[in-house]
Amino acid sequence: MVRFMVVLAFRSVVIVLRQSVDKLATMKGIEIVSMLFFSLPLLAFGSGEVYIVTVEGEPVVSYSGGVDGFSATAIDLMEEMDITSESVTSYALHLEKKHDALLDSLFEVGTYKKLYSYRHLVNGFAVHISPEQAEALSKAPGVKYVEKDMKIKKLTTHTPQFLGLPTGVWPTRGGFDRAGEDIVIGFVDSGIYPKHPSFSTHNTEPYGPLPRYRGKCEVDPETQRDFCNGKIIGAQHFAKAAIAAGAFNPAIDFPSPLDGDGHGSHTAAIAAGNNGIRVKMHGYEFGKASGMAPRARIAVYKVLYRLFGGYVSDVVAAIEQAVLDGVDILNLSVGPNSPPTTTKATFLNPFDAALLSAVRAGVFVAQAAGNGGPFPKTLVSFSPWITTVAAAIDDRRYKNNLTLGNGKILPGLGLSPSTHGNKSFNLVSANDVMLDLSLLKYNPLDCQRPELLNRHKVEGNILLCGYSFNFVSGTASIKKVSETAKSLGAAGFIVAVENAYPGAKFDPVPVDTPGILITDARKTKELIDYYNCSTTRDWAGRPISFDATASIADGLAPILHKSAPQVALFSSRGPDVKDFSFQDADVLKPDILAPGYLIWAAWAPNGTDEANYIGEGFAMVSGTSMAAPHIAGIAALIKQKNPHWSPSAIKSALMTTATTLDRGGRPILAQQYSETEIMTLVRATPFDYGSGAVNPKAALDPGLILDTTYEDYIRFLCSVPDVDPNEVRNITSSACNSTTGQPADLNSPSVTISHLEGTQTVKRTVTNVADTETYVITTRMSPEIALEASPPAMTVLPGASREITLTLTVRSVTGGYSFGEVLMKGDRGHRVRIPVVAMGFNS
Repeated sequence: MVRFMVVLAFRSVVIVLRQSVDKLATMKGIEIVSMLFFSLPLLAFGSGEVYIVTVEGEPVVSYSGGVDGFSATAIDLMEEMDITSESVTSYALHLEKKHDALLDSLFEVGTYKKLYSYRHLVNGFAVHISPEQAEALSKAPGVKYVEKDMKIKKLTTHTPQFLGLPTGVWPTRGGFDRAGEDIVIGFVDSGIYPKHPSFSTHNTEPYGPLPRYRGKCEVDPETQRDFCNGKIIGAQHFAKAAIAAGAFNPAIDFPSPLDGDGHGSHTAAIAAGNNGIRVKMHGYEFGKASGMAPRARIAVYKVLYRLFGGYVSDVVAAIEQAVLDGVDILNLSVGPNSPPTTTKATFLNPFDAALLSAVRAGVFVAQAAGNGGPFPKTLVSFSPWITTVAAAIDDRRYKNNLTLGNGKILPGLGLSPSTHGNKSFNLVSANDVMLDLSLLKYNPLDCQRPELLNRHKVEGNILLCGYSFNFVSGTASIKKVSETAKSLGAAGFIVAVENAYPGAKFDPVPVDTPGILITDARKTKELIDYYNCSTTRDWAGRPISFDATASIADGLAPILHKSAPQVALFSSRGPDVKDFSFQDADVLKPDILAPGYLIWAAWAPNGTDEANYIGEGFAMVSGTSMAAPHIAGIAALIKQKNPHWSPSAIKSALMTTATTLDRGGRPILAQQYSETEIMTLVRATPFDYGSGAVNPKAALDPGLILDTTYEDYIRFLCSVPDVDPNEVRNITSSACNSTTGQPADLNSPSVTISHLEGTQTVKRTVTNVADTETYVITTRMSPEIALEASPPAMTVLPGASREITLTLTVRSVTGGYSFGEVLMKGDRGHRVRIPVVAMGFNS
């Protein structure tokens, strides 16, 4: 699950984001375009492309009136959108009719197919057309923006205890059987396996109706049963763009919310799976799994499929439907692999625009940061209204060791039992026990095909296998090595890594045969040297006797470390970028750090995403995909306690209470590559972990919050250097009243200035969500930049807001970023911390 890419689709999907089209086109304009009718052939699915286009007008969420016959539908954060109201339904229908009228005026029936109408968060539609038609569409009156669709892929137990939920958080919410009660988390992912015990209602108090949630439950076309049971409250799938592009195979991709991958079930269980579910594999128990908010409801919006991933236009449709249905939290493990190329600003694209409207509608959004680490500027989540989550290694590690007959002990990974009786057995290399040299078209050293190996030579011995690129590509797996060893009667197996392969990830895999993975090539050399020296061969190099011996230790029990959390090697790093040329943005990303390494959770038995877990009910996988649902679940707990808080207030509570220290009280470390490409540990910075590691207990009682409105986000977009105000209006339907100000002025729980000259002042407004408290304000900053805060102390009444002024001054220019913080310590015990990041330049 350390994959998280988005590639340009072969066949793209047009999202026409159209705002009120009362003045659709002049008759003259329509006549000109209609001349195209006879030159455009009928369009077959798979032969066209799909585009993202914006046009004039307001979607439901922001329509403030002005169209004759249609009253305003815009909402604020303190109210919910009533989709059944006459004003909403009539205006939404009005927009859809305008979409249809635009297409009918431009193209002949049969030459295009509209896939979706977007009316509530963005005003537009997805349509399958030819590139020539897209060119004509881009020139039509009122059309503002045209972009091809993109193809998407996913980013991809013990953590409730690690995060202190059972003792520090769940009791305050009525215990685990009430934690997250009546909060709906929407998962835009690969679907769900509804029969899994993590989503069962058999041993829980019945879930009552939740009238405010308006989502539907699709019916499984095979069983004719719907996917919902009260715990799962909604289940829908979106694949119109995939079908139009010719990528969808219903025999493989399941035209239903059923999870054919495993990823969606895993993320849903992390955030909201039932508490105390026994994790068993191969007869061994690996503890009990639980979601962060085990009583929360699950709403499924399937957009990811086995063979091809998914398409942005399907994702936008799913996001709009989720908000329309009434979800409280959205968990996203999808996103682009680079900034948009058709807009000047990273934040201005239909995907982020839909999420901005979702936030405006009161929905908190958690998105995985991406798995491009440890390299800088590899984030795939850019915008300040999104909570971007980095992945941490928690305190649980699975390690094992191999003891050789010469007394050397080699460390490795092996979630397996020890060799029988902890005894030593002879080693035999797969290369030395092949049955037929003519079968070398396969790689026998992978140990994937037992029929290639001589059972009589393997039986009772430890089978020595090699790690090839096939393990990286997914055509080979540790699970299959274990099955090969077991079928041949081996006493155990060793997989030894001799060479480094791009994309290789070394995770312990649960197996029922004694086994170990040696990941250090230097230790592999010691193993091979010992084996060769101990193996007698004839004049032709054929083995006569195998005298090398070894024993494999028991690797089933985890080892707990105080040096946790650590930032995982694969977790994408900042700084954030503001455009396709990768210029640094004045936004801190990622926002926060959460567990994302070796996470046990539910799996779909028919899931194909991880070769080592095919057919299993649980999987232990890694990725920022696993980190994001931790934050989504914790956000659900905050929302349960504070139902009227805005998404930015929840984000602020999470960030200002995060910690930069590990369990041992030392600064958090980040996995990184050394100059010799050896994994090492370095002191982490905000570009690794944002504000720090999540602290759920503190986040439920943050003391102060920094709230941000939709209008604040628009002002932020308008202040981005070199931004085109027309582009802001085209994408968001909101005009720039002024382009003055700085992006760092956004009232966010962090401060980032990528180009600081001389002195710059920024302000932050904090609001007290606790009792009256007096705060002392201090600052800490690297010596290259001076950081001052005013006032030095303040008393804030309940519900009151106070403004603080931060002044940053360049003292010396280093060519790199400086890091610091503003710390507000209250006399009632609250600690509110705002990370500060800046790079100084000569004036």
